[in-house]
Amino acid sequence: MKKINWFVIAAGVAVGLAALTLTALGNPANMGFCIACFERDIAGAVGLHSAAKVQYLRPEIIGLVLGAFLMAAASKEFRAKTGSAPATRFVLGAFVMIGALAFLGCPLRMVLRLGGGDFNAVVGLIGFVAGIGIGVAFLKRGFTLKRAYPAGMVEGSVLPIVMTGLLILGLAAPSLLRASEEGPGSKHAPALIALAIAVVVGALAQKARLCMVGGIRDVMLFRDGTLLYGYAAIFATVLIGNLILGSFHPGFQSQPIAHSSQLWNFLGMVLAGWGSVLLGGCPLRQLILAGEGNGDCAVTVFGMIVGAAFAHNFALAGNPDSVDQAGAYVVGGIASTGKAAVVIGLAVLLAVSLINSRKEEVKA
Repeated sequence: MKKINWFVIAAGVAVGLAALTLTALGNPANMGFCIACFERDIAGAVGLHSAAKVQYLRPEIIGLVLGAFLMAAASKEFRAKTGSAPATRFVLGAFVMIGALAFLGCPLRMVLRLGGGDFNAVVGLIGFVAGIGIGVAFLKRGFTLKRAYPAGMVEGSVLPIVMTGLLILGLAAPSLLRASEEGPGSKHAPALIALAIAVVVGALAQKARLCMVGGIRDVMLFRDGTLLYGYAAIFATVLIGNLILGSFHPGFQSQPIAHSSQLWNFLGMVLAGWGSVLLGGCPLRQLILAGEGNGDCAVTVFGMIVGAAFAHNFALAGNPDSVDQAGAYVVGGIASTGKAAVVIGLAVLLAVSLINSRKEEVKA
């Protein structure tokens, strides 16, 4: 029996506390950290989509990448490499984002929503585990996107350089960027505080190898739950914090930035889970690996940002439940275009999984 990794648990507690802090400082409820939502906001800030309510240069994403980069450099774990099916990874990243935005949150936000009492996130979790299970089945069939190869320092530093450039742009010429005046994009913690907190979280995530997809995958493949300790700690920390603060509201209805169209909560997270297994990690892990020098993960992050732009330019993202002017409760969900995009995404993942799987030869 493996020993409990207390560092991973401590890192999870720190992430949970960071999420609670950012929420208290202005981030929307249960969105202390949402990789999908924040990359969507960045896409809007640089003009890739025109949804006025979700545009903001999120310092949390910048901080996560730079924190991982600094920790990797300090611990001599920075390894520049690339060449593992970058175009395929770009497409997979876009569909993972479409699935997450259909659900209205990445795997990390799913855990934060669970800690706030959102039972819709339970449906998302079931779909997420199902998607990971499908991906694991293809891993057992020999799925691979081939190996990456050593690359130059600049190639491995592409995402940290881009994020540094965005940070400088945001500080020196904020008027060049779009910023929401209302809606989720207008609600955020003070920029420098959010950046500092995210740098710490990025460093901890790099050292602890936090990845919910990897944790569930390892349980399925190796019966090893080490990586899940961190997410269990995040959930416990957020749950306890919400109970103390009076922010725990169990149920399906009237949850913040969530919808109760359960089929699409389920299928959206099937798409996100399956795609993340094929990519080798969840959206948070992709940011951290890119900070460590993985150019293929940088391509995946760019794919996610473009996927977020597509989601809002073509009405693919979910809409939260709401109350109309007559006081009637209106169930949200996704439009027909979003439903079609999720189904197409599942078909694309199936094709990618089949094409890149190799069966072992049967010996006579």
